[in-house]
Amino acid sequence: MNKEKKKILAAIPCYNEEATIGSVVIKAKRYVDEVVVIDDGSVDDTANVAKEAGATVISYENNKGKAYAIKKAFKYALENDYDIVVTLDGDGQHDADEIPDMIEPILNGKADMAICFRFGSLTEMPFWRKIGKRVLDYATGIAGGKITDSQCGFRAFNRRAIEAFAKRLRGNGFSVESEEIILANDIGLKIAEVRTTCKYKNLKTSKKNPFTHGPSVLSFLIWFIAEQHPLLFIGIPGLALILIGFFFGYRTVRFYNAHHVFLISYALVTTIFLIIGSLMVLM
Repeated sequence: MNKEKKKILAAIPCYNEEATIGSVVIKAKRYVDEVVVIDDGSVDDTANVAKEAGATVISYENNKGKAYAIKKAFKYALENDYDIVVTLDGDGQHDADEIPDMIEPILNGKADMAICFRFGSLTEMPFWRKIGKRVLDYATGIAGGKITDSQCGFRAFNRRAIEAFAKRLRGNGFSVESEEIILANDIGLKIAEVRTTCKYKNLKTSKKNPFTHGPSVLSFLIWFIAEQHPLLFIGIPGLALILIGFFFGYRTVRFYNAHHVFLISYALVTTIFLIIGSLMVLM
């Protein structure tokens, strides 16, 4: 692909980022055709700072969530005929100078979607964040395939991915990163992983309590995967319950033949497991 012929948009969802958004916009403008900031109900001067830095700003009076802002960015890209969208956070943790690295797999046709991964000495991620990230990585991987960093918002998308996500993204909160990966796996989008730096020190990098953020993303993942892949959450566990039911049934019959004593407790367990398992498989 010819880089000069590709129209590139940088999309930055923001909520109260007046201290950092200006510098992020200025750096991002060096590598893209336009920067759009989705001001998600900020009560500070985020929108004005972004405009002064040269960004197009889309503002909402009320906070609607990160996923809502990302969906708006994809729709904006389609309406304005962009070929590539790069998403990054407005708090300064992502280095906009690494945008060329993020879009390289897209420009070379090697991937439909590029995801950054924060690893080792190149990240300042606190230990407690690494633990939470690993849990969400495994949960996302159940239906999304193996991804090193499922929660990093620094990403690039080609036209195919933009069109797919604009139509299919359903969440409104911080679950959007995991949802994108699962949907990409479902529709056969090629994903490339790009190692990047990441800043956390001296930055206010989260607008949500980490003790509620992780569980809220995890609960959405469980619901979303159960809906998209019911066999994983209903069919297979149901089959397991049926097998357990047969095991207890076999033990009940065997014990009766050997001792002529009917084990009511085993029979009840057998019945319960067989009924619940059958209902789960047939749902």
